[in-house]
Amino acid sequence: MEHRGDLGPLVDQGVLLTSRALASGWSRSALSRRLTAESWTRIRHGAWAEPGRPVDAAVRLRAAQLLHPRLVVSHGSAARLWQIETLDADPAAPVELTDPDLRSHPRAPGVRVHRIPLDAADVAVRQGLRVTDVARTLADLLRAGPRDDALVSVESALGHRRVDGTRRPPLTTPAALAVALEPPLLGADRARRHLRLADRGSGSPAETMARLHMHDAGLHPETQAEVHTRTGHRRYLDFLFRKEGLAVEIEGYAYHGTRDSHRRDLTRFNEILQCPQIRTLLRFSAEDVFHAPARILREIHTTLATLSAAGRW
Repeated sequence: MEHRGDLGPLVDQGVLLTSRALASGWSRSALSRRLTAESWTRIRHGAWAEPGRPVDAAVRLRAAQLLHPRLVVSHGSAARLWQIETLDADPAAPVELTDPDLRSHPRAPGVRVHRIPLDAADVAVRQGLRVTDVARTLADLLRAGPRDDALVSVESALGHRRVDGTRRPPLTTPAALAVALEPPLLGADRARRHLRLADRGSGSPAETMARLHMHDAGLHPETQAEVHTRTGHRRYLDFLFRKEGLAVEIEGYAYHGTRDSHRRDLTRFNEILQCPQIRTLLRFSAEDVFHAPARILREIHTTLATLSAAGRW
């Protein structure tokens, strides 16, 4: 007999498991016909998204945890749940989870499962999902690499940031990260070396990347450097080569969003150029940082050489 029941009570926050429907009395054929007739979306084998619900990262994570309750959201997926910025913002990127039981899992589209031990204290609940806490999330990213990707997330978590339209406070401290990196897991020594490069004053992923590009090129400016205008007001620069008097500013994607912000920026940059400590100001966009770092480094090297040749003022 055709099953006439409602699938709604079997749905968990937009996700239906085939196994749950079968256990409630649905036959496979009747369930298949109902799912097709109502336009349910297949998330992965054994899991469906209710009609009209997009199969986004949150839905894919929930399906994975419902199918395998021991899995914990981790790495980049955990970072995004904690409102930590990442370099990879692709919504189609694989969701990442960790199996603390170290079991092998069959490959599933759009899902990556790490096999790493986890203590109960490393796990929290976020948006109804079991997720690695902030310190453990960042420790995993530092161990897994790449370095630049991990440090973008570390510095995001260490500072005040506006993420998804919401300003949030710092989420952790360097001391907490050091503790999270104490277990002798694979990559811990490399991760601790990378953590020493972190700058909690960084204001954006573009600033983090600009500083790392300069570091790798042998350039080590002051960060969030304080200078004083001729009227005695303090201003803070993204980067300052104080000996040469070269200031470097990185403009975010939202630069000049309104006329008022444009006016404020012009006033600020004019004040910076009038500071006794500043001889030259270079300004680069976030797009420059991510797509043309070699050009930035050439301009900085050239300007530093010119200023040095001209001598101190």
